[in-house]
Amino acid sequence: MIEQLPSLAMLLKHIQQVPYVASKNIYRVANHFLDMPEDRLEQFCAILLTAKNKLQHCPVCHAWQEKSGTCVFCASPRRDKTIICVVQSWQEIMAIEKTGGYSGVYHILGGLLCPLDGVGPEDLKIQALVARVTDTTKEIILAFDQTPEGEATAAYIADALQGKSVALSCFSRGMPVGSSLEMLDRLTVFKALSERRPW
Repeated sequence: MIEQLPSLAMLLKHIQQVPYVASKNIYRVANHFLDMPEDRLEQFCAILLTAKNKLQHCPVCHAWQEKSGTCVFCASPRRDKTIICVVQSWQEIMAIEKTGGYSGVYHILGGLLCPLDGVGPEDLKIQALVARVTDTTKEIILAFDQTPEGEATAAYIADALQGKSVALSCFSRGMPVGSSLEMLDRLTVFKALSERRPW
């Protein structure tokens, strides 16, 4: 039936290529866009293109920043540059920021080690993190999901930082094993962060 509607088939094919959109939801997403008034759809597309053209990764922490501005984390005088919280992606930063309990800076790896998916150390911003650690760096917080990939990534970073005089810590075990940081409630993330333990 879909083959007889080539325009719909093309739309579904491209929605399927969007990560994190569950297969069972592609029809709902397609329907949402097709039912959207044309002016709102044009506005949505324009905003998406504007964001694509005006945002870039911070060269230091790799969070999103405006091309015309500076990183809201790295450039802030209120941030403690001696504490670096290492996360998988910017979504985890949003979860931590919601707690209001962290005032250090961040470092985004761009993923976690996963040999089965072909993700190795060279695919992540691990060497950039090691290069950021100086004599003034007091603590590195390894804020990863408590999954095999998260644990493997934390262990690799701990090994890479051997010889550096910096404290390593991770979230407290109050976080459910196998949980995703961005899906946890604000209080759980705050307690895991404030009660972090040495790595």
